[in-house]
Amino acid sequence: MVFDAALEERRRTQLTALCAEIVACRRCPIGYTRTQAVPGVGNPCSPLVIVGEGPGENEDRQGEPFVGRAGELLNRMLAAIGLARSDVYITNTIKSRATIEEGGRIFNRAPTPDEMANCREYLDRELQIIQPRIILALGAPAAKSFLGRDFSITRQRGIWYAGPNGADLMVTFHPAYILRLTGGNMNAVKKLVWSDLLAVRGKLDQIVAERELAPAAKEQSAAEDGNALTFDFQ
Repeated sequence: MVFDAALEERRRTQLTALCAEIVACRRCPIGYTRTQAVPGVGNPCSPLVIVGEGPGENEDRQGEPFVGRAGELLNRMLAAIGLARSDVYITNTIKSRATIEEGGRIFNRAPTPDEMANCREYLDRELQIIQPRIILALGAPAAKSFLGRDFSITRQRGIWYAGPNGADLMVTFHPAYILRLTGGNMNAVKKLVWSDLLAVRGKLDQIVAERELAPAAKEQSAAEDGNALTFDFQ
């Protein structure tokens, strides 16, 4: 992609101002129980934005989305299609860790509809600033935030949808979900995720071709011989 220093600086300034609002936000009770707010990070000029559900324990501690084991797996998923973490923009549907206490211990939980609604403005503004051509939603909650509560990830992932601001939207399984699987179930889901990632890579290559820029990185040769597992999720 052509590097536009002025555009990048303008978008970084806008995202920094938005980050300050997110850090100050207390619309939900979880704004008072979090360790840190977790706004998006990455390349503000990326054609690809990745959207997950919300921060977990590691993200809450570090103030950055997709760290820990799920983040490491996401990094490997990106590397498998020729992308570095720094090439894309990564964010979540909510910016504070949603938790529940059971037996004196704190656990992650799915965000409530009110929490999703209260944080939606911030996600929309991130997308408005970055103007991505592609959005990759990871997991059912992120997908439902775009496509409605009746969306079924097992039946409807791997399909291109119309996303916000004219972006193309793809849904695949969340890295944390993959890490919870074992044996044949894990391998089956990996194959589906790999297919979705290749679709995203193909769409990115189309964008490069449309802009008549230097060719994007070539897909790994194993991707073309039908082998769905070209990178290690372990």
